[in-house]
Amino acid sequence: MSMVKESVDVDVALRTAYDQWTQFEDFPRFMEGVESVTQLGDRRNHWRTSIGGVTREFDTEIVDQLPDERIAWRTTDGEVDQKGVVTFQRLDDRRTRINMAIDFRPEGMAEKAGDLMGIVGRRVKGDLRRFKDFIEQRGREEGGWRGRIKPA
Repeated sequence: MSMVKESVDVDVALRTAYDQWTQFEDFPRFMEGVESVTQLGDRRNHWRTSIGGVTREFDTEIVDQLPDERIAWRTTDGEVDQKGVVTFQRLDDRRTRINMAIDFRPEGMAEKAGDLMGIVGRRVKGDLRRFKDFIEQRGREEGGWRGRIKPA
């Protein structure tokens, strides 16, 4: 397994950043290579990605979600093996730090080489920067889910 950690400071309130992040079906608007995310329930999402000409589909399960603090997930089936957590830290009334940590298993020679060259880290950093632009341009969330999911 490989680990990537990245963070970004966004110029919106904590609740705004968190609530927008819970809108998983909007991820293709700022995540490079994500074609679609379909929410299958409070805990489950189906993903379709296309990266470097390779299309993959997989399901994720949210294993821990605490409003305004964190969302943790893991893959449950499909062509991707990963788990991760995104945390939200209030900097002041109008600024929030978003931290993301992803633990993943690269498959095949191309992904292993890409991992060694830091491509995944750059992609995550770019996704966070695009989220920053997305939410700051809007200035408000498009929705939000404030439910609590506790680890099993």
